[in-house]
Amino acid sequence: MKNFSVVVIFLSAVFAAAAQTNTDAGATRAMSLQDCIQQALQHNLDVQIERYNPQISLYTLNADYGGYDPTFNVSGQHEWNSGGFPTNGFESATLTSTNFVLYPRSNADKNVFASDLGGSLPWGLQYDFVAKVEQDYGTTYSGTNSLISNSGRSTDGSVEIDLTQPLLQNFWIDKTRLNIRVAKNVLQHSEQGLRLQIITSVTAVATAYYELIYEQDYVKVQQEALDLSQTQLDQDKQRLQIGTLAQLSVQQDESQVAQNKASLIAEQYNLVKDQNTLKNLLTDDYAKWHDTDIQPTETLTAPMQLFDLQDSWNKGMTERPDLIQARLDVEKQGIQLKFDRNQLFPELDLIGSYGYGGAGEGYDGTFDQIGSGNQPYYTVGAKLSVPLANINARNTYKSDKVTESQLLLTLKQFEQNVMVEIDNAVKQAQSSYESVDATRQARIYAEEALDAEQKTYAVGKATTFEVLQYQTALTTARGQEIRALANYEEALANLAAQEGSTLEQNGIDIQAK
Repeated sequence: MKNFSVVVIFLSAVFAAAAQTNTDAGATRAMSLQDCIQQALQHNLDVQIERYNPQISLYTLNADYGGYDPTFNVSGQHEWNSGGFPTNGFESATLTSTNFVLYPRSNADKNVFASDLGGSLPWGLQYDFVAKVEQDYGTTYSGTNSLISNSGRSTDGSVEIDLTQPLLQNFWIDKTRLNIRVAKNVLQHSEQGLRLQIITSVTAVATAYYELIYEQDYVKVQQEALDLSQTQLDQDKQRLQIGTLAQLSVQQDESQVAQNKASLIAEQYNLVKDQNTLKNLLTDDYAKWHDTDIQPTETLTAPMQLFDLQDSWNKGMTERPDLIQARLDVEKQGIQLKFDRNQLFPELDLIGSYGYGGAGEGYDGTFDQIGSGNQPYYTVGAKLSVPLANINARNTYKSDKVTESQLLLTLKQFEQNVMVEIDNAVKQAQSSYESVDATRQARIYAEEALDAEQKTYAVGKATTFEVLQYQTALTTARGQEIRALANYEEALANLAAQEGSTLEQNGIDIQAK
């Protein structure tokens, strides 16, 4: 615990110094990891793009319910027909003393008005409310002697309901029900897609956040290495002036200073890249964030965590969005297969109609008779339609059944891959945690070794080259320690992503609208 406290104090000092050094680079913004996550949830472009998919799927589902929308039709037309042979009045040619009449013609004149309201219900019943009225202005017969006969005006009409109920094909599922169930499946799939994207983005933010802390810390390490080598150079130049040190040793110091400067410049560039990586994840307007200097308020620590592989597997099997999507794909194929199986049956429909009729010289009389219900009528029956070969339906069913088997194997493979990924993630987190303690000890030993070597050098029993080697070893040890700390934090974030528990751990609740 004492060593751990030393590390925390050291890292805190590093972060404070790094924050001070970068203040002049632009507007400084102190942010915790949760601040970054909340910012990303609102402004990350990948999340914003994916957030539209559940909305699109919901609109598609609502549109599929339109298959139950009733349809209202209304029509009116005037019919007039000239020609033909009447069936009464003149059944043959007539010969008189004044004129000879042969094959008279008929003229029909009438108005027809009709309307219907029809649709289907969720159990497949098709209904149609029909109303029709027809007014006949009479039929006129004329021959060569201009003989005219008018049969008189009449009006008749009816109101009825027609019903058709499938008993086999389209009984337990039809095209509309198929579309609705598939659309519900797609909606769930898109919701899981949004969860997956948020997990991916949150994990990327956490990784970028810890990488930024690491790089800020490592720039400080490189700066300390440069300061250390510069101090060594200054001291050796004084020794050279008084003649207690050879020129070669000073040249070695100068070479080390130059190398450390180059390393510091490279790490400063990496720090800028890590800043940009995090900014890109947090905003949809990079220009506004370009001059912002993000200063993490958290430090790299190594919290003790117990790892339970079985618990992680259980989480992965129930919470991984991509695994849930794979199961939804199998479920979707099962819906399609159910429809395909239903289409193998012949069409057997119960049909029936019931209504009232009426007739009179005008509309009023006809409507009165229909309203009184004195002229009811009905029909009841059944209709059977059997496809003789049914090649399309049979082969479609076989093809989709094979596809379902393939999807089941794909799902099994996916589940196995998830277990392997979680297993690897757990072992990576465990290994990273163990590396933290090992690198901490290595850093402590390197500090002690350099201190001892500097004392030996002060009494003339060590060379400049040896001191520089110990300085380089200390710089390496410090870098490895903070690298191990960052790796451990990132390994925990990766494990949560592999389990699918990222949202739960960060208190994120998704409500798809």
